[in-house]
Amino acid sequence: MQNPEVFILSIESSCDDTAAAILQNDKVLSNVVANQLIHTQYGGVVPELASRAHQQNIVPVVAAALDKANIKKEQLSAIAFTQGPGLMGSLLVGSSFAKSLALALQIPLIAVNHMQAHVLAHFIDEEGYEKPNFPFLALTISGGHTQILKVDHFFEMTVIGETTDDAVGEAFDKSAKILGLPYPGGPLIDKYAKLGNPKAFAFTKPKVPGLNFSFSGLKTAILYFIQKKKLENPNFVEENLTDICASIQYTIIEILMDKLKLAVNETGITQITIGGGVSANSGIRNRLKEAENKYGWKTFIPKFEYTTDNAAMIGIVGYQKFLTQKFETSAVVSKARIQL
Repeated sequence: MQNPEVFILSIESSCDDTAAAILQNDKVLSNVVANQLIHTQYGGVVPELASRAHQQNIVPVVAAALDKANIKKEQLSAIAFTQGPGLMGSLLVGSSFAKSLALALQIPLIAVNHMQAHVLAHFIDEEGYEKPNFPFLALTISGGHTQILKVDHFFEMTVIGETTDDAVGEAFDKSAKILGLPYPGGPLIDKYAKLGNPKAFAFTKPKVPGLNFSFSGLKTAILYFIQKKKLENPNFVEENLTDICASIQYTIIEILMDKLKLAVNETGITQITIGGGVSANSGIRNRLKEAENKYGWKTFIPKFEYTTDNAAMIGIVGYQKFLTQKFETSAVVSKARIQL
């Protein structure tokens, strides 16, 4: 029987968003995120600026999460934090705060793998959202990761396919930069793609064996295509922006879907989940829902706020680890790279 009084404070600081959440068991009571707008002027995340902003944001964000959940810090059962992967300076801000508060309150400390959290976000108890059954396939797609995992249990995950070079989120953002769109460009490609013809321009899909991905060649092909067209017509991008975005997005989604179909054929598993920042893309969400009817899959798409970096997903992993008492001492170290 679940203890109704398990309260987890979770902290996420792996990149440029400072986030804190309060969970009561597997229910989210609050989920607060402070975005860092300073990076937009640089066209990408500047690690040093990110860590400084985390230092400014973490105390008010945690205070806001406690206040919104109507929970006092003395009621907390444990504190969970992102151990990695991520930017080391950013991770250290979150881990240092979590260690200090856990020590002050004399409560357990729980280290969480950020990528596991994207997968297990599906187990947050949210009205109207069904949870997957084990085993299932998880497609984790973000600015730094592109992976297909076979998930047998909460902490039994096997990477069966991953990118050999760039992540899908980087492919979206770099393509947007080539088109002259501001950072972050991925959401803008999604926005314009809804208005364009996905078959207007053909881009060759990379031939990568097995379940692995590659996006560097596609980025180069898009760059050369745009350069060639702009020589012929300097206004080509402005005149064809929606069709270009639609064609780029269509190609990227086709690459992802081809590998998912292959993974289903190889494993026989037809339950599919998505997670990570790029899973907020409307085109990917629509294609995955279509796959339910077309291929007989059962697909699980998380609530939008649990796709991008957030602390609620860290909290659900923290809760599962709390149940099995997978605690850490203050000697635990942050890791820019970390295995599942």
